Amino acid sequence: MSLYILFAVILFGNINCDTDCSFYNLERALNLSSFQPDERPVSNWKNVCMVQLDFLLYTVVELNMNQQTIITYIWFTMTWRNELISWDADDFCGITNIFVPGSSFFWKPDLYVYEMTERDNTPGTSYLNLDSNGTISSFFPLRVISTCNMDLFKFPFDTQTCTLTFRSYLYSVNELVMLALSDSYNVLRHSQEVFASKGDWNLLNITVQNDTYGFLNNKYTVVIYKVTIKRTPVIYIINLIIPACFLVLLDICSMFIQKYEERLVFKINVILGFSVLLLILNNMLPASGSQPMLGIFCCVCMAMMVLSIIGTIFSSYVLDHSVNPQHVPPWLKTFVLKYMARVLCFRKAPSREKMTRNGTLTKEPKTKTTGDVQVMKDLQEKDNLEVKLLKKLLLEILKIHKRLNLSKTEDAKLEWFQVAKVIDRLVVVLYLLTVTAVFIFLIYAWAQ
Repeated sequence: MSLYILFAVILFGNINCDTDCSFYNLERALNLSSFQPDERPVSNWKNVCMVQLDFLLYTVVELNMNQQTIITYIWFTMTWRNELISWDADDFCGITNIFVPGSSFFWKPDLYVYEMTERDNTPGTSYLNLDSNGTISSFFPLRVISTCNMDLFKFPFDTQTCTLTFRSYLYSVNELVMLALSDSYNVLRHSQEVFASKGDWNLLNITVQNDTYGFLNNKYTVVIYKVTIKRTPVIYIINLIIPACFLVLLDICSMFIQKYEERLVFKINVILGFSVLLLILNNMLPASGSQPMLGIFCCVCMAMMVLSIIGTIFSSYVLDHSVNPQHVPPWLKTFVLKYMARVLCFRKAPSREKMTRNGTLTKEPKTKTTGDVQVMKDLQEKDNLEVKLLKKLLLEILKIHKRLNLSKTEDAKLEWFQVAKVIDRLVVVLYLLTVTAVFIFLIYAWAQ
């Protein structure tokens, strides 16, 4: 009889143990449906719920500079304790934790990201990990679209710091306190291990900060994550900076084209190509905020291109005056050919008298003087010696007069030509000094 009873106890005991080993019986024993998901799970309403947060940055999906928003994909964890639930793991074959639907039975902290502009509408089921001591953990991925105050002065060598602030909008510090589970070092180290980048941004740093803020005579706790990322500038160097430098170099070299009509056509084509780069840069940058140094550089280069076109038009206008046998006005001659040429180290062309003495001028074209000489020779045979001398002297005076008139015309043309060249030299010097100064400042700003 005793053996039969012992056998029955062992048999029914094994059945009960096997039955208690199922998650279903554990959920039925906990009576999960009796819990209110809208009430804080505390045994005394004065108790404070401690919520621990953990953060892992997986990738930066997009950073929109025009709208100044950032889209990040993070792995987020919340841990808190439910004082109204617990069980002995030995009574259920050592079951220490169980996964249950989060929205059906248990209260969850009403946390949100303060900088978020759009809710995460990604479909998915939220589950909670429930431990035997009442600790609840929530693990879920989160796609965050948030604002980011960007400083684009050093674009495309800029570094941006975006903030994600987690806080509650219902419970004050007397009811709910949030704390970061991991410090800055561990969050950064774990994020760098899993960080996936498309090549646009590199993760530099993540800082974690616990803080409180006051609102309407209440204090609330917040956990602030500051994410620092650095832009990869290779694509912008290839597509923006190098073409802009090439176009500026072409525009400077075009100043050495002697024919002003061809120079104007070439410069207009260069400035049209540069305008396309400005349109591309304008579509990338925000309409307000700090102006990037690259945009200032492009605007200065565009202004200098316009100035060089104006200088070319003025030089062409000055050179057209050489058609008329009028000398340069004294004030313009003094200011341009005396002072400005000296400042610009412009070496003036030798005058016609020096060129004649040096033998650099071509011989005067033959005129009808030969016929006049022949006539005079015929007359010389008939006239007396005095008349011959007077006629010969008159002939030499006429030749000198013609030569003087021709020399005045050539000197006037030479003066107008020198004025045009001095203006070209002035435009080139101003162009080079301005672009070089802005470029040096740009390199210095990027290097800081």
